[in-house]
Amino acid sequence: MNQINHLFNNDLHAVNLGLESFTVGLQDTGAAVQHVNWQPPAGGDVELGRKLVHLLYDASMQQRIDAANSLAMERMLSAHPAWVGVSTAKEAIGLKSNQFLHAGPPIPYEKMCGPMQGAAVGAVLFENLATTPEEARALLESGGIEFAPCHHYHAVGPMAGIISPSMPVFLIRNQSGGNLAYTNINEGLGKVLRFGAYDEEVLTRLKWIRDVLAPTLALVVTEKDPIDIRAISAKALHMGDEGHNRNAAASALLFKVLTGRLLVSGLTQKQIADVLRFIDANDHFYLNLSMAASKAVLDTASGIEDCTVITTMARNGVEFGVRMSATGDTWFTAPAEYPKGLYFPGYSEKDAAPDLGDSSITETAGIGGFAMAAAPAIIGFVGGSSQDALKTTREMYKITLRRNMNYSLPAMDFDGVPIGIDALKVVDSGIAPVINTGIAHKNAGVGQVGAGIVRAPMACFIQAIKQYLSGFGKEVEK
Repeated sequence: MNQINHLFNNDLHAVNLGLESFTVGLQDTGAAVQHVNWQPPAGGDVELGRKLVHLLYDASMQQRIDAANSLAMERMLSAHPAWVGVSTAKEAIGLKSNQFLHAGPPIPYEKMCGPMQGAAVGAVLFENLATTPEEARALLESGGIEFAPCHHYHAVGPMAGIISPSMPVFLIRNQSGGNLAYTNINEGLGKVLRFGAYDEEVLTRLKWIRDVLAPTLALVVTEKDPIDIRAISAKALHMGDEGHNRNAAASALLFKVLTGRLLVSGLTQKQIADVLRFIDANDHFYLNLSMAASKAVLDTASGIEDCTVITTMARNGVEFGVRMSATGDTWFTAPAEYPKGLYFPGYSEKDAAPDLGDSSITETAGIGGFAMAAAPAIIGFVGGSSQDALKTTREMYKITLRRNMNYSLPAMDFDGVPIGIDALKVVDSGIAPVINTGIAHKNAGVGQVGAGIVRAPMACFIQAIKQYLSGFGKEVEK
């Protein structure tokens, strides 16, 4: 009795597990409460949870998994992406004249979201396969264009991610492994193809990129004289970038390198000025290079037996998809979520498209939202505080296998970024990977309407682990 009286005669401190609304209710009464963001393992699937426990605590199976994951991490941490050239998608990737690539997991034209359909129309016009938008849509609806995910061709594209044969692409080579990754050239902000715009202004810009910008860059970036993307990204993380939504520092560092090369290229002053003016006006110019560098790193870990490392996270505006090393090219999908964040004046949640684009490859490689601790300047843009950014990075350490010291974080005492998303850790902890993303308008051609945070759907990882466990057969039935 005395103990009970003692309990109620002193200040109470509550700990809440699960639903955050219970925390808010207690706080409203003035109570001291600590919320613990806990989720049931395996998404509450009891049978999967039982198998997961057996897998995680069986010494022989853990030995196999640890060996496979260690090999993946060794390859990823030693990868050294560099920009080695510029070509066309036809020449570099081998696209046919009627073949387009798109962002995210596989999706037919008729099921694409507004921005992706609009970008496909623009690409048809750019390729001179139609002369009017109506003709372009008729061609697309008839099945005249063959679509495939960028990821199926070692490529990545932001937002709609449409890459057509004549479009120029950057070539990124992993200098330590030799594998190549590809990406298109960032057009800038506003009315652009990746948001589904396809009017004359957009097409004129795309033709200038093809006819002027790409050949100019090809003169000064070659296999013999590459640009070290890993080094630029590492410096940019020390200057306020996170490699996904903020690329101001990286674009400035790249601008510096390109200026030096262009000044001795033999080009006219006007040619040099036009190219540098375009790059200078676009703080996101580096984004596509950051994405392709991440792709080159992650491809080194693909197809390793028993390996639970996630090698792809991508969205097509309808579905979110992941791929895991041990299961190779198999996609595990769930409906794409709507980002939570801040909107530009005049826009709100009702204007937003579901999560879209291949740019979440940066988070998959340990930067972007995983490196939010590096980018205090972006916090107000996506919502939250600097402490939230630190907390996000700390949380991502819980679902990854290593810390990548190639990319260190000043705010974390120069610790490395979290790298190597482990599907087992995601499902066991209930912590979904965080993605720092732009928000596209649901209609084609409007453009970006905000920025925020989104979580990868847990269902994707549960599907991946269920298929993974089936490969162990009766070993997880004991």
